[in-house]
Amino acid sequence: MTAVGADAYIAYVLATDPSADPAAKATPIPVFQQPRAPSSSATAAEYSSFFGIISAQLASASNWWVRRMATAQLPLHEKVTWIWHDHFATSSAKVLNAAMMVAQNETFRLLGRGDFKNLVYAMVADPAMLYWLDGVSNVVQAPNENLAREILELFCLGHNNGYTEHDIKDGARALTGWQVGADGRTHVVPALHDASVKTVLGKTGNINAQQFCDAILAKHESARFIATKLWHYFASDSPPSDAVLNRIIGAYGPGRNLSAAMRMILADDEFFAASGTSVVTPIEWLIGIVRALRIPVSDDAGVGEVAGALSLLRQVPFQPPNVGGWPRGRSWLTTSVLPIRAAIAESLVRVGDISIVESAQRTGRTEAVGYLLGIGHWTDASLRVLKGSLNDPRELVVVALNSPEYLTS
Repeated sequence: MTAVGADAYIAYVLATDPSADPAAKATPIPVFQQPRAPSSSATAAEYSSFFGIISAQLASASNWWVRRMATAQLPLHEKVTWIWHDHFATSSAKVLNAAMMVAQNETFRLLGRGDFKNLVYAMVADPAMLYWLDGVSNVVQAPNENLAREILELFCLGHNNGYTEHDIKDGARALTGWQVGADGRTHVVPALHDASVKTVLGKTGNINAQQFCDAILAKHESARFIATKLWHYFASDSPPSDAVLNRIIGAYGPGRNLSAAMRMILADDEFFAASGTSVVTPIEWLIGIVRALRIPVSDDAGVGEVAGALSLLRQVPFQPPNVGGWPRGRSWLTTSVLPIRAAIAESLVRVGDISIVESAQRTGRTEAVGYLLGIGHWTDASLRVLKGSLNDPRELVVVALNSPEYLTS
């Protein structure tokens, strides 16, 4: 990155095709056949069989993504995909359809670096989202406000940020009629859509789903909201300064260019100055360990151990806790979580490659473990703790994996 410059390298990565990554070819998108739902007269055994198949498919989908994240040669694409999964948080616990969850995941991967408008359009008509936020039950005879509310409140503007309850109600009417066909494709059924005049954010007319989205994205509050969210995802749990926020908004621009906004953040001086101010999430922490220690995830046992660890840490792919996504910041550093992290680290170190630390001289092991984990500098406090484990390379790595330097970015 030094030879070509940070901005040029980041631009190159964001412009690459995620499907061209060797990891994508080694972990092709799984194909799932949704089992037929039991009838109202089904036996307990038939219900058990149905949900057993669903559970197995959802576990397989989660394991597939873990493998993709762990083996990607350009992991920034998976980072971006995770960002949008968390932002447009959709849970398989309600959707109960692995094919829909994986299709939504691929939408994030393909559209998550372009015009934000296209991503929002896609989510409004996304099958998993329509089931998750009751879009399929939003019909002219009985409007359901869930999807319209979250598009305004969580996805595009932010809570109480320039919209009213009237905007939500008329927005819900604009979104009426979307249904999911037997083939998994979505379409608007005219008889279920409200074609009357509506007013959303000052725009009046026979507003449909795309026009509803356009009205929202035209608000200047939307650009500020998305720019701030991207800053938190990439840079810091603390808010950006006005200067850096304006630079991100400027890059995002009228074309809502997500790649340009990401490039601005990742190459900005304030991004580098913010190092260590963001608590890494369990998925970032765990996948980082898998990649650094070259832990094999190609077989079911390897990926199963990682999936089990994510379950203990309560951040399983496709299972956000609610529509707001997972928490961020110090909530991941509670006293109840830290012992779990330590136990997971011990388990993974036993199967990982720490030869660079084991082969180092005792006095050079703190530098070796820093090199292994990508940590360039240890604080004096961390060094004092690490030096207590210099005689045991495995223990040393476990301690390093639970150090402030590795738990923050």
